[in-house]
Amino acid sequence: MKNGERDLAQRTKAFALRIIKMYSALPKETVAQVLGKQVLRSGTAVGANYREANRARSKAEFIAKMGDCLKELDETAYWLELLVEAVIVPEPRLLPLSDETGQLIAIFVTIINRAKQMQNAE
Repeated sequence: MKNGERDLAQRTKAFALRIIKMYSALPKETVAQVLGKQVLRSGTAVGANYREANRARSKAEFIAKMGDCLKELDETAYWLELLVEAVIVPEPRLLPLSDETGQLIAIFVTIINRAKQMQNAE
C-alpha cells in the first residue's frame, strides 16, 4: 500500500471512529436512534469499501468500489443534515464531522475522475 493509500485508509478509519463516537452520544429517543443507525452504517462503510477498492482486480472494479465509497459518504452527509435539521444535534457539534465528510467526498471524486481518465487512456 502506497503512502497516499495508507493515509486515506487511516483517515477513513478515523472518520468511522468519529461517527461511532457521535452515534454513542446521541439521545436515546427513537428518531435520534433511527437516524443515528443510518449514519453509523453509511459512515463506517466508507473505510471498509476503500479497503476493498485497494484490493480490486481491475481498474473497473476499483472505480466501482470507489464509487461505493462516494455513495456512502453522500448518504452520510444526508443523515448528518437530518440530525441537524430535525433539531436532534446542534449544528456546531456536527460541523467538524460534516466538514470532514465534504473533504472526503472531494477526495473520492478526484480519485474516481483520475482513475476514469487513466482507464480511458488505455
